[in-house]
Amino acid sequence: MAQDLHIIGGGLAGSEAAWQAAEAGLKVRLSEMRGSGDTTPAHESDRLAEMVCSNSFRSDDPENNAVGLLHQEMRRLGSLIMACADAHRVPAGSALAVDREAFAAEVSTRIAAHSNITVVRERIDTLPDEGLTIVATGPLTAPGLAAAVAEKTGVGALAFFDAIAPIVHRDSIDMSVCWFQSRWDKDPIGSGGKDYINCPMTKEQYEAFVAALNEGEKTEFKEWEKDTPYFEGCMPIEVMASRGVDTLRFGPMKGVGLDDPHTGRWPHAVVQLRQDNALGTLWNMVGFQTKLKHGEQVRIFRTIPGLENAEFARLGGIHRNSFIKSPELLDGELRLRTQPNVRFAGQITGCEGYVESAAIGLVAARFAVAEKRGETLPPLPPETALGALLAHITGGADADTYQPMNINFGLMPPLEGPKTRKADRKKLYTQRAREALDGWLLAGEAVEA
Repeated sequence: MAQDLHIIGGGLAGSEAAWQAAEAGLKVRLSEMRGSGDTTPAHESDRLAEMVCSNSFRSDDPENNAVGLLHQEMRRLGSLIMACADAHRVPAGSALAVDREAFAAEVSTRIAAHSNITVVRERIDTLPDEGLTIVATGPLTAPGLAAAVAEKTGVGALAFFDAIAPIVHRDSIDMSVCWFQSRWDKDPIGSGGKDYINCPMTKEQYEAFVAALNEGEKTEFKEWEKDTPYFEGCMPIEVMASRGVDTLRFGPMKGVGLDDPHTGRWPHAVVQLRQDNALGTLWNMVGFQTKLKHGEQVRIFRTIPGLENAEFARLGGIHRNSFIKSPELLDGELRLRTQPNVRFAGQITGCEGYVESAAIGLVAARFAVAEKRGETLPPLPPETALGALLAHITGGADADTYQPMNINFGLMPPLEGPKTRKADRKKLYTQRAREALDGWLLAGEAVEA
């Protein structure tokens, strides 16, 4: 099949980009190295859109949360990733979490079945000199291609460490100690407000646990990795513990909004587990990304009340993520300034998070479709979640201090008018965003007409 667009990388961004372009009528070649004999330190399969670190797309609230707003915008634009996530949703309070295996299987099936997409299992080590191309190889880009990018840009990739949380078998959790409850009993999808398993800790248990994290044996880094910073949004649990005895208690282990049925009170601290698959047999330790050695993980995590006999389907791990200095290297349509036939999308651009990665894949594909047709898309309004994320990546951030970023209201232009309460401001942001997206879609329809 003759190709109109070459997409390198079959993660969430590459899969979304391929779908968007194919639905618009372009012939797409999607190159994915997993399945060709190559893999990455973090992936476990050759499925497209495999979720590595967590099974959560975070908040699905489009009225009060920037991530939920981004979900809504992507759904309106026909996102494959959001459609498959919705189809394989598992209980997670106000968050959108999915059965990871079923989600990736459906994305893979739908991509493979599309008449305009050819999936090729191959590793690409160079940037194509001609032809529309989207590089969506993610934070674990193969060394050959990473070197080619560095050669073309003259700027070395930045890097950070990303850590993976352990997964526990449900039948090994002691439910005589633990209980089901969502924080503040939130129940957006009719699950009864019981989407999390909660493991309570007394003050003494918590402080002993923090001490064990600080003293536990950690993964050794290679010399070239020692100065690589962590991303603040995915900080290993023991790194947080090292910042002070109460850091975890005011972070992922906060007990507020959770009523221990054994005491009738909020626990001093709590470990939460979130359902990881549709069967409910696997549960993810929320916020427990870690670089502890595997033996230490088992020893220390089994001191958590209710997890004394925990069996782990997967232990935590750590891998190095790389991203380019996008504000300096990319133009407003995600094209490489030094080689404009090439666009970048996904986490390699420095956006952080599954949904943000897929969102930039969606936007990159729409830019490529317009270019192929000889059209120019109206600029994405920065008042929208999509536009704010794009603006941050392509120039809104300081290139010298550029770090991975999740979508948030702080990336959007400030609200005009009198100052309002924080809760009201969020709804004003999301209302303004929906109106801006409506206008952008109408302008796009006028261009196509």
